[in-house]
Amino acid sequence: MIHEIFPVGMLACNCSLFGDETSREAIVIDPGDDVEEILRRLQRHGLRLRAIVITHAHLDHIGGAAALKKRTGAPIYLNQRDLPILDQVEMQAAWLGVEPPEKPAIDADLGDGDELRLGESSFLVLHTPGHTPGSVGLWIPAENKLIAGDTLFRESIGRTDLPGGDGRRILVSIREKFLPLPEDAIVVPGHGPLTTLAHERRHNYFLQRM
Repeated sequence: MIHEIFPVGMLACNCSLFGDETSREAIVIDPGDDVEEILRRLQRHGLRLRAIVITHAHLDHIGGAAALKKRTGAPIYLNQRDLPILDQVEMQAAWLGVEPPEKPAIDADLGDGDELRLGESSFLVLHTPGHTPGSVGLWIPAENKLIAGDTLFRESIGRTDLPGGDGRRILVSIREKFLPLPEDAIVVPGHGPLTTLAHERRHNYFLQRM
């Protein structure tokens, strides 16, 4: 499995590109910006984009989704509980002092327990409300990787002071959805360096009482 992780946009969102070497199909997760760079990477590997997946509807994760869909025709997946956050895209842009991107049309819901397929690999959807009501993670067993969005960071967790945030609920989500996964699972957070669940159990202040 091809997996490239690279920062996009002014807030350096971790965008993930997964590609299957046999089918030459790809999934892009959190295309927050820099669509031309995403397209270059797809072309370099000879991949055809079949899904655009958004872990939550904050501007820095969804900003390039509409443009990427226009260029590739790939459908956009987002948990429906984040649709009110998506409707605030102009307000989010004003907070950051940037021009609002085109608001993407969502093609499919990402519900808890749903499964996306890429070649022989499963991407299992874990609904993790707290950072936003519709935040999700994606667990890829064949790769032993967890795409955590902004729910879990290296030695920290996502902020919960923005509209729709819930400080108690984010901890419940981490405990119920992330911590049961293998301790050596690689965690790809929405921003910053990669980590593992074992490291977070030992060094993340917010998880010490779990």
